[in-house]
Amino acid sequence: MSQPIYKLFVGRFSEAWYHLSQDEQNSLLTKLNEALEKAGGKRPILCDSSWSSDQWSFGGVEEFPNLEAVQQYTLALKKLNWFRYCESTNVLGTIDLQKSIVSSKRCV
Repeated sequence: MSQPIYKLFVGRFSEAWYHLSQDEQNSLLTKLNEALEKAGGKRPILCDSSWSSDQWSFGGVEEFPNLEAVQQYTLALKKLNWFRYCESTNVLGTIDLQKSIVSSKRCV
């Protein structure tokens, strides 16, 4: 059985985003969330970091059931032309339960 893949991301909207009307922005965000759900993903954490970072306006974590779901979602983002409107960076990872337990014992 494959394990969940976690995507940690930070981002900011590009100049092109601000040229969209409010309705166009809302429509694009709706399509983005629909694509995430269709791929089997979830976004349990979405944070406003604009108050603490001069580079990144938001960040969060997305969870996917497997790598294929991440790839499906990324393809959907490309089809939506999302990267024209949002600059971001991300890291994919998995939970290594054994290492997590060992690390948490050291922190106690």
